[in-house]
Amino acid sequence: MNWITNYVRPRINSIFSRREVPENLWSKCTECGTMLFHRELSDNLNVCTSCGHHMAISPRDRFAALFDGGVFVQVKVPEPLADPLHFRDQKRYPDRMKAAQRDTGEAEAMLVAEGEMGQTPIVAAAQDFSFMGGSMGMYVGNAIIAAAERAVKLKRPLILFSAAGGARMQEGILSLMQMPRTTVAVQMLKEAGLPYIVVLTHPTTGGVTASYAMLGDVQIAEPNALICFAGPRVIEQTIREKLPEGFQRAEYLLDHGMLDRVVKRTDMRDELITITRMLMGMTPAVKGSLPRPDPEPVAVPAPAPEGKAE
Repeated sequence: MNWITNYVRPRINSIFSRREVPENLWSKCTECGTMLFHRELSDNLNVCTSCGHHMAISPRDRFAALFDGGVFVQVKVPEPLADPLHFRDQKRYPDRMKAAQRDTGEAEAMLVAEGEMGQTPIVAAAQDFSFMGGSMGMYVGNAIIAAAERAVKLKRPLILFSAAGGARMQEGILSLMQMPRTTVAVQMLKEAGLPYIVVLTHPTTGGVTASYAMLGDVQIAEPNALICFAGPRVIEQTIREKLPEGFQRAEYLLDHGMLDRVVKRTDMRDELITITRMLMGMTPAVKGSLPRPDPEPVAVPAPAPEGKAE
């Protein structure tokens, strides 16, 4: 052992050693396999810049891109019973809830907010598929009712972004009861003459599709979103036939008259502004935030003195 081994070699290794790169700097597109830089992906609203595949996006990130300046106020939702059936499978229901809350940073599977979108006041609700599959439980039912009541009170349109695997198994019949509850909430909006716009994202299935997700005045979907009640695999196993290509995807439903639009996420805000202002009888939105210029001054000739002809 000498000074070269003890000092020089470690010093050289520390200078030229490869620095560790954080794992969260890059994301892989699940569709085309392209490695995407996290900041570039975030700026493009989690849409692959290579193939246009729409990846999952959280409600808060969606609202940050939807509302003017990313500013919105969260609407309070009444808390339901924590574990009404004392359900237990491989884990206790409260333990599953705590794990989902820890992983997502959200209290439940739906976020409700109010604010302005293109200087148009709205109320919005969005489901989080990463929270127990966006499953519809009592909280989601309370959230939709709170959103509808807030929209009626403020006389604003309601925009809902759906993403769910269906009703929440751990709440049993109580989760299925949210289907008629949310239908009544949508009827409140219709009776008040307020627009209800639904944006179906990937995936929207089960009891959600059989209730509030398909009751919009305007039905919009993101590209290639799976929208169905029973999934294609279940249908194939039941009827024992091969399903058409792209069956139950957004484009297929658009061709068969179940949707009004299929809109890219990057174009969704402008599309929603146009549709909302049209349904509310408002003037078309003016793009940009520059103030309207003052009218040019008009020269008015001074009156002629009395007793003098011009």
